[in-house]
Amino acid sequence: MLLIKSASQEQAEWIDNQIVAFNKGHVPFAQDPTPIFKNYVVEDQGKVIAGINAFIYHWKILYIDVLFVAQDYRGQHLGQRLLSQVEEEAKAMGVTLSHLDTFDFQAKDFYLKQGYEVFGVLEDCPPGHQRFYLKKDLREA
Repeated sequence: MLLIKSASQEQAEWIDNQIVAFNKGHVPFAQDPTPIFKNYVVEDQGKVIAGINAFIYHWKILYIDVLFVAQDYRGQHLGQRLLSQVEEEAKAMGVTLSHLDTFDFQAKDFYLKQGYEVFGVLEDCPPGHQRFYLKKDLREA
């Protein structure tokens, strides 16, 4: 009898490992290790005021997971500096593509100014808003 139930942490990891193995069997990984994390913070007198969490995965592709600058520090190019640092390090490792997603109430215009382009939009996510999917060819940056 088949049963659907909540997965344990170990079972969730098993699922992740299975799809990774499947993917690797179809498109060999271009890097080792995978992923390579690129996480940085900006501090002001010991207090974190900005940061970026990103990683380079299996095929030398950069994914920007989170980029945040505290309200009082916006407009000082901290986001641009963080993003640039991660992109430059990725390019030095042979990465040619970066991608991310952001909401209409977040930073779409910021990313457009940094050379990203929208390749997809999810409407009503969350209700009444849009989620944008952006990419950047790092060979042209």
